[in-house]
Amino acid sequence: MKTIRRMVHREVLAAVALVTLGFLALFFFFDLIDELRSVARMPDTYPLSQAVLYVLLGMPTHLYELLPITVLIGTIFVMARFAQSSEFTILRTSGLGPGRALSMLLLLGSVFVVLTFALGDYVAPASDRAAQVVKSKGLARLTTGGTGAWLKERQGEDSVAVNIRSIRSDGLMEDVRIYRFDRESRLASRVLAQSATVAPQGDAWVLRQVQSDTFVRGAGGETQRAERLELTELRWATGITADMVSAAVLQPDRMATVDLFQYVRHLEANGQSAQRYEIEFWRKVFYPLSCLVMVVLALPFAYLHFRAGSTTGYVFGGVMAGISFFLLNNVFGFAGTLQNWSPWLTAAAPGLIYSIASLAAFGWLVLRR
Repeated sequence: MKTIRRMVHREVLAAVALVTLGFLALFFFFDLIDELRSVARMPDTYPLSQAVLYVLLGMPTHLYELLPITVLIGTIFVMARFAQSSEFTILRTSGLGPGRALSMLLLLGSVFVVLTFALGDYVAPASDRAAQVVKSKGLARLTTGGTGAWLKERQGEDSVAVNIRSIRSDGLMEDVRIYRFDRESRLASRVLAQSATVAPQGDAWVLRQVQSDTFVRGAGGETQRAERLELTELRWATGITADMVSAAVLQPDRMATVDLFQYVRHLEANGQSAQRYEIEFWRKVFYPLSCLVMVVLALPFAYLHFRAGSTTGYVFGGVMAGISFFLLNNVFGFAGTLQNWSPWLTAAAPGLIYSIASLAAFGWLVLRR
């Protein structure tokens, strides 16, 4: 049985590696074509070599996104080829029962689960940050939309809203605005700073070239006057860390699971809606497990009887089923955000539906045979 397991695992790994390389080559080509427009606009500050490096640093993210679907394609191809050449029939007569076949593929799928988790939580976020540094060196700065990045924090009875217009490649935040509101939601003070950095201890920001306006109110609550201070440097105590700033800049699906969890807690502690980030957190948790769903979805193809030349159609059908899984996953994510569904159930539902369907198909084929 060890010999059979090694043979099946070797064939599946080779097929998955080949399919993955093909998809990555396509993504590299399309991403490089897209970056050539920036190279043409700024050939002196953003040369072709820098664009190639930026695209290469984006490959781990593509690998993380592609791995479940390439696992499905590679496994279906191997299982269908085994069925067509009657190799799987021989393996079944050699003692490879349905339970052993399922456990064999689940063991291999567990390896892909660990690999996908490592890519999504460690390799891809680090490569994304490095890619942003590479690109921002050529483009001078990284902007975060028309109004910049917004963060909110509660300090005692007051609430603070922070706006960061752009972030440089070295982590320097530019055009920082800090608005403090009292418990009655009235503007109490405003701080404008040309730049800011997070202190090494992580418990404060160091603001530079600061203009601070404090609004003094009368007994009736109306604003009587504004006191202005201009400082070269100001240390502002805050619990907003560099990771939270990065979370406001990065897309939720590009963040590590731990960073997403901490950001969700920060939003909830400050009375902000965290539904979108909660769904993304649970999707990050369940997404690696989709590799197990893919291998289970591929196993029934080994129990089909193929005529000569009919393998391609079944493989294409399996690929369409895998693509529909990812489409359903995205649809559930958007619907869960709009309808305020339970985040963990929204993220787990597509995997549960396809797992039940694939196990039902597997059981029906085994019983029918």
